[in-house]
Amino acid sequence: MFFWIPITVIAVIILWIIIIYNGLVSLRNQAQNAWKQIDVQLKRRHDLIPNLVNTVKGAMEFERETLEKVIQARSKAVSATGIAEKGIAENMLTQALGRLFALVENYPNLKSNQNILQLQEELTSTENRIGFARQFYNDIVMQFNTKQELFPSNIIASSFGFTRSEYFQAEEAAREAPKVDLSMKK
Repeated sequence: MFFWIPITVIAVIILWIIIIYNGLVSLRNQAQNAWKQIDVQLKRRHDLIPNLVNTVKGAMEFERETLEKVIQARSKAVSATGIAEKGIAENMLTQALGRLFALVENYPNLKSNQNILQLQEELTSTENRIGFARQFYNDIVMQFNTKQELFPSNIIASSFGFTRSEYFQAEEAAREAPKVDLSMKK
């Protein structure tokens, strides 16, 4: 009888380690999947922007600076790597798009253009999807990071080399509403 007690204790400890390890792996994979879902929506956004810029370009010839800022911001967002860098680049792109949409409102012929309206609607829909995907990603990252910090799973996490994931967050400048001057003064 005494022979089975140490074996049972060892088996329970091994089972406990396996359960915690599998939970950490599961959360890490969910965080990676959530990031890939954000990436899919960002790609969709990046693909829509050139269409919008080309559609608007002819009618807004003297607003070239705004269009160039959108194009530059898109370029930076497409080439960004890592969660923190992507977050900064995407926030810059969001601000540039906000300025572009505000300027489009100032042009009656653009406001009535079906292509622009459709592209704006698709971009707005994509922005909403990105927002939901970011929120889901950050929720999973919070669970994963918390699990790594709580005792006793922190022992397993550090033993197997798990590392904290980065949150997708807005930079300070992106937390403020963009300021747009719609006056026609030069």
